[in-house]
Amino acid sequence: MTANIWAAIENTPSKKLEALFDEDAQRVDGMTISQSGLRFDFSKTHLDAGLLLAFAELAKAMDLDGAREKLFTGAVVNPTEGRAATHVAERGNGSADDVAQAKALQNRMRGLIDVIEAGAFGEIKHILHIGIGGSALGPKLLIDALGRDGLRFDTKVVSNVDATALAEAVKDMDPKATLVAVASKTFTTTETLMNAESALEWMREGGVEDPYGQLIALTAAPEKAMEWGVDQNRILPFAESVGGRYSLWCSIGFPVAAALGWGAFEELLEGAAEMDRHFRSAPLAANAPVMAAFADLYYAQVRKCQTRAVFAYDERLRLLPDYLQQLEMESNGKSVTADGAPLGRASAPVTWGGVGTDAQHAVFQLLHQGTHTIPVEFIASKTPGHDFDPAHHETLLINCFAQGAALMRGRDSADKARSYAGDRPSTTILMDDVTPSAVGALIAFYEHRTFANAVLLGINPFDQFGVELGKEIARGIAENGPDGFDPSTSALIAAAGL
Repeated sequence: MTANIWAAIENTPSKKLEALFDEDAQRVDGMTISQSGLRFDFSKTHLDAGLLLAFAELAKAMDLDGAREKLFTGAVVNPTEGRAATHVAERGNGSADDVAQAKALQNRMRGLIDVIEAGAFGEIKHILHIGIGGSALGPKLLIDALGRDGLRFDTKVVSNVDATALAEAVKDMDPKATLVAVASKTFTTTETLMNAESALEWMREGGVEDPYGQLIALTAAPEKAMEWGVDQNRILPFAESVGGRYSLWCSIGFPVAAALGWGAFEELLEGAAEMDRHFRSAPLAANAPVMAAFADLYYAQVRKCQTRAVFAYDERLRLLPDYLQQLEMESNGKSVTADGAPLGRASAPVTWGGVGTDAQHAVFQLLHQGTHTIPVEFIASKTPGHDFDPAHHETLLINCFAQGAALMRGRDSADKARSYAGDRPSTTILMDDVTPSAVGALIAFYEHRTFANAVLLGINPFDQFGVELGKEIARGIAENGPDGFDPSTSALIAAAGL
């Protein structure tokens, strides 16, 4: 059945973007969705009435409605691991039991933050958050985006096992005034535990008699944290059904709540909850995550676009492309369906991006005149993040909007080196402001977009077995040296003196 639907999608006549505007004077209104302080403009994509109808048929055939209900009611949506995915419960949306558990664990986190502020850990001035992947990318993004007007604690996030990162983070910290938060869902992550051990040693060398007394654990495996030496009263658990790249809403968000304040963390959760409600109830053609997924699938499946670029025209959101790389590629970078059959078509495109206007002078040459068609997403805020001359922000926004217009319009020239093909797609997300609520809604939008893409492709976005093989081989190298590997790997091991 879906083969016929895909054939209809792939065979739908394609019109140029400018023709779509010429034929429909109301196209901007019809292809723009405003929700939670965000304006999503899909009008510069090639989606039209025929494609939307075909994608609606695909959504029906793949039971997108049923999949959404499973997500929001705590049913199993991760079949390979037999789990629900309860990150929406962290925002108050989900089964009653999941929401109650999430609220109880959040209250535990708030209680620990209160005692830290009351001096139970001594005079804490710094927080060193150690994690990797989803245990680091979310907190790092939020602290960078929302903490620029000042943090209640000097907060650094370390993920790389290269100790240069750790050294850079702690160079201006006082060990006696530092709280170390170790974030690991399983509490077995090699890089995280190695960095944590080194942080404890740094504290000992700095005169801290009991470094474990200034350490807390953020984990779904509290027993593992206790085995590692963390007192159970300093462990902030979260549910096993909260995936790592969806975990900034639970105790993994501890440094965010501590550094920004509990009020800001609650605003973040509520902004995400608003987007949850929108995704769950809005009709498909008025549903921002679903419309974005339709566009993603059209460009990946029909136009064979292998990448998607995201450009934040706001310095506060400079880490968003990094965050989205993991969210989208770890979730949907799969080659089999949820039941293990070959996927038979492209899965997630490569997500990449940067910050405007820097990127204009680095990669936009290829976007405008290269041989690749790359869908572009622009993200901007109506409100600046500074008090300098408003001309700065006006210039920033003008550049953002001009790039989208230029990609679509193009320009012909007798000098072909100065010709622009045009008809290149883009989406623009315009935020009212970069606030906790708006950022929460933005991240939840991307989560639900990723989920909708997975459902429409028939894959499971909640497992990530692709990260395991390299780690397994790394353990083999650490244990056995160069023996038993291919000649190139063995030679590299020997050349490095391992």
